[in-house]
Amino acid sequence: MIKKAIYPGTFDPVTLGHLDIVKRGIEIFQELIIGIAENPKKKPLFSLEERKEMFEESLKEMGLYSKVKVKTFNSLLVEFAKEEGAVAILRGIRIISDMDHEFTMASINRKLYPEIETVFLMPSDEYAYLSSSVVREIAFYGGDVSQFVTEFVERKLKEKIARIKGAV
Repeated sequence: MIKKAIYPGTFDPVTLGHLDIVKRGIEIFQELIIGIAENPKKKPLFSLEERKEMFEESLKEMGLYSKVKVKTFNSLLVEFAKEEGAVAILRGIRIISDMDHEFTMASINRKLYPEIETVFLMPSDEYAYLSSSVVREIAFYGGDVSQFVTEFVERKLKEKIARIKGAV
C-alpha cells in the first residue's frame, strides 16, 4: 500500500515555511497531497483558486511540483483524507501555542476517522516564527517579504494589496 499523506491548510499565502514542511514530507511519505481548504471563516485574502495557483507555482520554483499533488477541498478534513486514501495528516508546528489547537484537532480527527494518523513536523529554525498572517501584514505595510515567500507569491501579494489599497 502506498503511504499517502494530506498536508492541509488555507495557505493564504503559501510561505517558505510551508514549502519546508512539503520538502520534508515528501521524504517521509510516498505520496503527498497539498489540501487547500476553502475555509471561509478565515476570510482569506486570496481566493481558493489563487491560493492553489500560488502553491503550484511556488512548488515549480522550488523544483518540487512533480513530487506532490495540489487539490482544493470544502469538507471536513477527514472526509477529504478518506476520499484521497490518505493514511496520515501532515501538520507543521511552529510554536508552543500551536500545540493546543493541533493536538485537539488530531484527537477529533482520530475520533472521526480512526484509521488516520496525524504526523507533526517542526519547521526548520529559520521558519519557526513564520506564518501567512505575518507575511500578509508585512506586505500590506510595504515591507519586504522576499525572504519569506517565493517570487511568484511576492508578486501576487503586491498586486492584490495594490488593488485593495486602490479601492480604498
